[in-house]
Amino acid sequence: MSYTKDIEALSSVIGANSTWKDINPESAVRMRLQNRFNTHLDIAKYNAKIMREDMAAYDADNSKYTQSLGCWHGFIGQQKMISIKKYFGGTKRRYLYLSGWMVAALRSEFGPLPDQSMHEKTAVADLIRELYTFLKQADAWELNHLFRALDDAKDAGDAAKQKEIIEKIDNFETHVVPIIADIDAGFGNPEATYLMAKQMIEAGACCIQIENQVSDEKQCGHQDGKVTVPHADFLAKINAVRYAFLELGVDDGVIVARTDSEGAGLTKQIAVTNEPGDLGDQYNSFLEGEYIESADEINNGDVVIKSNGKLLKPTRLASGLFQFRKDSNIDRVVLDCVTSLQNGADLLWIETPTPNVEHIKLMVDRIKEQEPNAKLVYNNSPSFNWTLNFR
Repeated sequence: MSYTKDIEALSSVIGANSTWKDINPESAVRMRLQNRFNTHLDIAKYNAKIMREDMAAYDADNSKYTQSLGCWHGFIGQQKMISIKKYFGGTKRRYLYLSGWMVAALRSEFGPLPDQSMHEKTAVADLIRELYTFLKQADAWELNHLFRALDDAKDAGDAAKQKEIIEKIDNFETHVVPIIADIDAGFGNPEATYLMAKQMIEAGACCIQIENQVSDEKQCGHQDGKVTVPHADFLAKINAVRYAFLELGVDDGVIVARTDSEGAGLTKQIAVTNEPGDLGDQYNSFLEGEYIESADEINNGDVVIKSNGKLLKPTRLASGLFQFRKDSNIDRVVLDCVTSLQNGADLLWIETPTPNVEHIKLMVDRIKEQEPNAKLVYNNSPSFNWTLNFR
């Protein structure tokens, strides 16, 4: 960005058209600068590159982590970014996190709800669009004040002041920062996930977070009764999000894979498996149940699968859900994370019941044994109830 050179370039264009004599090139350049992003898809492409650069910076120096603030209204997001820029001198490595929990609690047409994907499907994309409208407004407001100050310096004949202000304009840092958008469990099958992801990306999201719960059984991260899907189902949704990014030209789009397996003791379906040791077989190996020797041990309605070379009758509840072994949760978390990274995800979110850094480090260390470059998004949610837990 060069304010002076842009004015010179536009002066040539305007000068070549005799009927444009009333057009002021400096005014046109100012309008361009205040409308840097023509579409919200431009925002997604711009911020995806920012996130990739920040991820690379973290790999080189893990003190360069990013922080994301939750927000539920465009004006709130705008004021947070203005305050951050004023206090820290810039917005580098400061993002916004658009939580499904906040949308459910504060933006649903049904009124305040738990984080169970019961809010309107378009609510998150609408909020992303609103946030970027307000953040663009913050840019326009700050630039307008710089333009006014430049005009005052010109009127006063203060060349040094003019140079100082033009440098500020040339080095202007936008308030338009990356948004990590929560798509919950995808609001349906992979096609529904793909359509929802497209909406969010077109609204400006460069990063989408998706979790491995069952869409129509979705629970808040810290609630009991969570139900997960087999890995093949989750990976299909990760791929659906990637297709949405690529279709829209956001080649650097970032996907956060969240696992709720530590607190999820249930599954809705038996995984498809074709041979011993494949991903479906590994998922099924975590099921609670009893090994049987003959068909006489099978009751009406029982489900029986082959596991570890033997016949396993999984424990099924009256709801039709199947239970996992209570000692399997950490192993399931590790498998979830490793397979997600190996199949298109960029970052990990491990949902834990309490804010325990040592506990999450144990899981991340195990993941890094297989995926050394694994990077973690850590949840500082108010639902952790930090004060009580740290007491």
